[in-house]
Amino acid sequence: MEIQNSFIQLVEESIRKNWNLDALTDYKGATLQYRDVARKIEKMHILFEHAGIKKGDKIALCGRNSANWTAAFLGIVTYGAVAVPILHEFKADNVHHIVNHSEARMLFVGDQVWENFNERAMPNLEGIIELKNYDLVVSRSKKLTYAREHLNEEFGKKYPCRFRAEQVAYRREDPEELAVINYTSGTTGYSKGVMLPYRSIISNIVHIDSKVGLKPGDRIVSMLPLGHIFGLVFDFLYGITVGAHLWFLTRMPSPKIIAESFAVIRPRVIACVPLIVEKIFKKNILPQVDSKLGKLLLHIPIVSDKIKDQIRKQAMEVFGGNFIEIVIGGAPFNAEVEAFLRKINFPYTIAYGMTECAPLICHSRWDEILYMSCGKTVSNMETKVDSPDPENIPGELLCRGMNVMLGYYKNQEATGQTIDKDGWLHTGDMAVKDADGNIFIKGRCKNMLLTASGQNIYPEEIEARLNNMPFVNESLVILKDNKLVALVYPDNEEAFAQNLTKKQLEDAIEQNRVELNKLLPAYSQVAHVKLYPEEFEKTAKKSIKRFLYQ
Repeated sequence: MEIQNSFIQLVEESIRKNWNLDALTDYKGATLQYRDVARKIEKMHILFEHAGIKKGDKIALCGRNSANWTAAFLGIVTYGAVAVPILHEFKADNVHHIVNHSEARMLFVGDQVWENFNERAMPNLEGIIELKNYDLVVSRSKKLTYAREHLNEEFGKKYPCRFRAEQVAYRREDPEELAVINYTSGTTGYSKGVMLPYRSIISNIVHIDSKVGLKPGDRIVSMLPLGHIFGLVFDFLYGITVGAHLWFLTRMPSPKIIAESFAVIRPRVIACVPLIVEKIFKKNILPQVDSKLGKLLLHIPIVSDKIKDQIRKQAMEVFGGNFIEIVIGGAPFNAEVEAFLRKINFPYTIAYGMTECAPLICHSRWDEILYMSCGKTVSNMETKVDSPDPENIPGELLCRGMNVMLGYYKNQEATGQTIDKDGWLHTGDMAVKDADGNIFIKGRCKNMLLTASGQNIYPEEIEARLNNMPFVNESLVILKDNKLVALVYPDNEEAFAQNLTKKQLEDAIEQNRVELNKLLPAYSQVAHVKLYPEEFEKTAKKSIKRFLYQ
């Protein structure tokens, strides 16, 4: 893909070129070809025009990943409106707030979440359209009601003969034009509207293509929520511009559903959060390895290539056996799982970024990335570590370039706190950067714990070790009375399978603490472990909302 100035041009050219190819499939549901997507976009344009929607107006979308969600999004941006994707996992009052704060004129909503919303709490909406069939479920505009009722008629008037590929012609956007307002689901407790211009989206797409290089017809499984920028750009927007065939897992992707769908779809690239990979390895791969070859692999220094290849083949098949690489982003990756993957030469890589960069800051191909690194700075961006010795002493990672947002919507104060006068965006992450430009994230600035002895502790590093120990589902390390305490949500399923009593489970977790401390320096040892009764509340990226547990 050559450097482009227009994302919309890429969409237009892809639709024309791939007219008869499959474009969007709801898993175990219907498939839209690129020509079907084009028809939906055209109808969307007619609807917006007759309803009086103007360029720059905000239109929100909230629902699970689906073909109709993505078609609506493309209709919105190619028309000239601003898309406001909202995570379907957000609580109803947060969705109401985002719709009102963004000044959205319309809302596309999934049927699974619509029943939880209160239309009266969103008084400025002119209409609410249900995503399943594009039915108008709420209308406060006569023009909108008329437009929806006469949509097929108006389409027939505009295209009296068959709608053809050569009739697909969309506007061209300005690179600085606002494309998307994406509200964060951060670990600090409140949502901010990140204003992303078209230049940030096209810059990300061009970089992804240079590293991944998909071809028309290649398959992508979209399981990251499209309401989050990682899934929106890496899966959907990149995929659609290269003529890929996107499959949507319309329900919550459990390891079982993922493994089942991968076997059917055989995706060419897989983008996901670490938690998904870690769970699949824990449930689907490690049990097989442990019973057969695991001890050899994990405990003998020199292992034959034949054994490694055998385990690698097993692991590849769990993910469909046809992928170039798995791209992991959104949260820190477990160090032990990563070490295992590297040992068997498994094709994974790390994508590091944030919503404010749509999303990429660092990303390298799987065969280029170093262990525990998140890769090198992506094209069109520059990074630096705010430290007297960036190679050895962690400092805050700063970045600037084409991927950076315009700012936070209606929040100049927060914008000024995040982007300094020289244009550097402050990521809030502590990092080191080696002489070759490889970046290693150490943890969040806000998460860093300062002990009475003056030592800086990054809880994520301790948690990564603890999470890989027996009977641990996930953990959270906090500082209480100047001592490190680990909150542990245990693997109750595994404990039940081994007939452990509550007391035996507690003893096993306590033994984990003892073994963990043997691996840690004295200043970062865990003083106490407390079992937590339920899964920790998380963001869309599956990062724990730490502020809830301090």
